[in-house]
Amino acid sequence: MSRRYFGTDGIRGRANRFPMTPEVAMKVGMAAGMSFQRGNHRHRVVLGKDTRLSGYMIENAMVSGFCAAGMDVFLLGPIPTPAVAMLVRSLRADIGVMISASHNPYYDNGIKLFGPDGYKLSDEIEMRIEQLLDHDVDIVAADADALGRAKRVDGVHDRYIEFAKRTLPRSMSLSGLRIVVDCANGAGYKVAPAALWELGAEVIAINTEPNGLNINQDCGSTHPLGLSKKVHEVRADIGIALDGDADRVVLVDENGTVIDGDQMMAVIAEAWLQNGRLAGGGVVATIMSNLGLERFLGGMGLGLHRTKVGDRYVVEHMRAHGFNVGGEQSGHVVLSDFSTTGDGLVSALQVLACIKRAGKPASEVCRKFEPVPQVLKNVRFSGRMPLESQIVKTAIEDARARLGEAGRLVIRPSGTEPLIRVMAEADDKGLVEQVVDDIIGVIADTKDAA
Repeated sequence: MSRRYFGTDGIRGRANRFPMTPEVAMKVGMAAGMSFQRGNHRHRVVLGKDTRLSGYMIENAMVSGFCAAGMDVFLLGPIPTPAVAMLVRSLRADIGVMISASHNPYYDNGIKLFGPDGYKLSDEIEMRIEQLLDHDVDIVAADADALGRAKRVDGVHDRYIEFAKRTLPRSMSLSGLRIVVDCANGAGYKVAPAALWELGAEVIAINTEPNGLNINQDCGSTHPLGLSKKVHEVRADIGIALDGDADRVVLVDENGTVIDGDQMMAVIAEAWLQNGRLAGGGVVATIMSNLGLERFLGGMGLGLHRTKVGDRYVVEHMRAHGFNVGGEQSGHVVLSDFSTTGDGLVSALQVLACIKRAGKPASEVCRKFEPVPQVLKNVRFSGRMPLESQIVKTAIEDARARLGEAGRLVIRPSGTEPLIRVMAEADDKGLVEQVVDDIIGVIADTKDAA
C-alpha cells in the first residue's frame, strides 16, 4: 500500500501546505492518540518541537487532536528530538511527538512519532495511522468528560542535560578542551552549550539566537563552513555542529576538517571494541556509508551491516541483531546503550571522551580511514518518477558495469523532497564523477522530455 503522509522520517512537508496543515496535524493527534491507548489509566503524550515559526501552529493543532482523543499532553517546548525519545520513557508517556523537519529550511516542518518504548514507529503502525487519517476520525473522539488536558512541563532541559552527562564515566572531564558548538539556531541551542560547560569544557556557542526563520540557515551540520572558520578564529580544539532538532551531528577538527558520521562511528566502534563494550561484532550503517568505513572495520575483524536510508531502519536492524553502534554518514549516530534514536550531543560526547583519553589532537584521533572517492548529486523532478523510464534503467545498468565489483552505485528517491539522489564510489575518482554526471544527465533529459 502506497504512503500518502509518512516518509522515511515521519510526516514532512512545506508548512501550511498538505500534509503539514493544521487539519492534518489535528487528525494525526486524534489517530495516534487512539492507536496508543492502553488500559484505563489517564493516557499521556509528550510533545516537543524545534524553533520553527510554524511549530506554534502545528503544536496547537496536535494538542487539540490529542485532547479530543482523551490524552493529556505534556508540552516540552523547544527541545532536541532525542530528549523527546528519552522523556517518553522517563515520564511513562504512551506516545512521544517531535515537531521538526530536522535539517530542512524553516519553511518546512514535520511530525516524528515515538512509541512508549522511545523508539520511532514501525512501518506497520504508521500505515495503521495513515488509514485512520483518510477516514472520519470523529469516531475516536472522547466523551465530553474524558477529554484530555494540556500543560507545560518545567525542568525538561535539566533532565536531558543530566542524561547526556551520565553517558560519560563520572571521572571524565572535558577540562582543557576549547570547543565551538554550532546549535543551528535549533532545538539544542540551550542544552548543548550548557552540558559541555558543565562537563568542564571552555565553550564558544554560535547560532544560538533562533527567531523562527533562521533554523539551519547557513549553519549547523549541513553547513559546517562557518563552524570551521570559527574553530580557526578562536583556535579551538574541536567544533560540534548539530542540526535543527539535534539528532544529527558532524564534527570539525582543529584544522577545520569535517569529521562525518562514518568517521565518528569508526572512532566509537574501535574504542568500544578495545574496552569490550562493542556488541554484535560490527556496526550498522546505511547504503550511503563510505566503502572506506567498511574496509576499516574489516581490518579489525568487524562487519558493516547496511540498511536502506533512514536512521529508523538502522535502529530496527540494531535491535533485531544485537548491535549497539550504528548510524548514517550524515551524522545520525545511534548508540543504543544510551539512546533509542540518533543523539547529536551524546555522540559528540563519546568522541570527545576518546580525544581526552588519547591526549592527541582531534585530527589524529578522528581520521580512522581515508574515504574512498564518493560523489553524491541530486536532481529535482516533478510529475512522473524518472527512475521508471527504460532509458534511465539502461543508463544505471551501464554505470554499474563500468564501476565493476570494486565500486558501488546507489540511486534512490529522497523520502522528504522531490529529489533523486545519485551516489557512486570507487577508488578511481574520475570514473566516479563521470558515472554520476552521466546518470544525472540522462535523468535530467528524461525529466525535461516528460
